[in-house]
Amino acid sequence: MKPLVLFSLLALVTSSALAAPPAPTRAPLRQVADLNLGETQTLTFANGQKATLRLLDVAVTKDTMSEAVRSARVTVDVNGTKTTLGCANYHLPVTVAGVQIDCSMVKAYNANTGTDTWGLEKDARLRVWPAGSPLIEPGTFGYPLKQKWFATATQFSNEPTYVDGGDRPERKKIYYHNDLDFGGCEKLVEIVAATDGLVVSVADKTLPGYEGTPARQRYDVVYLLDDRGWYYRYSHMDSIDAGVRLGERVKRGQKLGMLGKEGASGGWSHLHFGIVSKQPSGKWGTEEAYAYAWEAYRNEYKPAIMAVARPHHFVQIGEKLTLDATKSWSASGKITEYAWTFFDGRTARGATVERAYPKAGAYSEVLKVTDARGNVAYDFAIVQVIDPNRAKEVPPAIHPSYSPSIGIKVNDPVTFKVRVFRTTHGSERWDFGDGSPPAQTKSNGAPDSHAKDGYAETTHRFAKPGTYIVTVERANEAGDRAIGHLAVEVGK
Repeated sequence: MKPLVLFSLLALVTSSALAAPPAPTRAPLRQVADLNLGETQTLTFANGQKATLRLLDVAVTKDTMSEAVRSARVTVDVNGTKTTLGCANYHLPVTVAGVQIDCSMVKAYNANTGTDTWGLEKDARLRVWPAGSPLIEPGTFGYPLKQKWFATATQFSNEPTYVDGGDRPERKKIYYHNDLDFGGCEKLVEIVAATDGLVVSVADKTLPGYEGTPARQRYDVVYLLDDRGWYYRYSHMDSIDAGVRLGERVKRGQKLGMLGKEGASGGWSHLHFGIVSKQPSGKWGTEEAYAYAWEAYRNEYKPAIMAVARPHHFVQIGEKLTLDATKSWSASGKITEYAWTFFDGRTARGATVERAYPKAGAYSEVLKVTDARGNVAYDFAIVQVIDPNRAKEVPPAIHPSYSPSIGIKVNDPVTFKVRVFRTTHGSERWDFGDGSPPAQTKSNGAPDSHAKDGYAETTHRFAKPGTYIVTVERANEAGDRAIGHLAVEVGK
């Protein structure tokens, strides 16, 4: 063979090798089992401990209009102990029979979504960790944005998308948000790398050799690859930092860009954050990330207590629903009080309460949780109520946000932004919860999701320390109200 030909062949082989994704060098702490009903699998952890799982039952609850799955539960035998788990939708792993276990997906969700982003071919997916183990190796995963937990709206872990007004009675193909949508203040929230990783795609460029991977280039998107072989997606960014360069590495906590509403965002400002990994089926599929984000936030910000009133609800007038605060958490181990304040001024006590609504609207019900040490946290249950007699006249939806959300001091300027969907009627009215005069804004509810004036903005300063429940609302021509809340913590 001539030297030039040999050199060319060697160069081609070397180039192809360099273009291929690197092999994983770190094993995840969790083990995964995809199971059919009645099937048993035994998983072995790195320390030699075993977990034997048998799937006994799968049950789903659907709404009465679009037949979207609103919740799912699985019954599992874990090392001889029978337990029932909620599936995704803000559920965390629970400890049973010597392991931590969660259910990240059931196949029933695929019936009306039109796609399988999970790579799940069986009835359910279970993940297990040794009891007492971190969910992801310490020092290798961080919270992906500089913002308070639940600062505003979220769409997590198989929750049907709703913030942009897309949850409608006639919707038969459902977009269950398998990844994590962190709502935030447009252009004001910094997005950071959750892991050390290789930049395999940024904006409109992808590395050669990654065509068969989960990386999908788009002008507002960055994909990183970590040493577990997991791909991380960051989408809808208003801007991407100049330091994020194709083929180079970033460090955990490094700035990637600023939060926005670009791409297929639906017009509401948020970070779409998702992880894709190889699943037991051999396919690429979603690595459910809620528990990892929860653990990272707790490690980094050390909250004493966290309230959870999510996911949102979607019901008809007069239909009973249960508001559920049992996913809330306290570092002390015990929440002593669950207090609800409803939009109509009524109140209730209890981890779960039952309600029905007489009028269409998008309501935000206030949850306050208190633990044994007197620590307090707030969250908000979004309830979208449809009038079946005018189902095509869907009430407006609202997305409020604020920045900064961490480290606010007395008299600091706080920026509040809001966008209303499904109506152009009227304007928004703000009550900052501190006795100050209300403010008015008028957001752009027009169909252009990327409109520069889509969000209306106002600024407020709080004169005293405390936690303030900020309320903003707007109504359509029929008087259907869209109400939003924010819990703003102001220090001295």
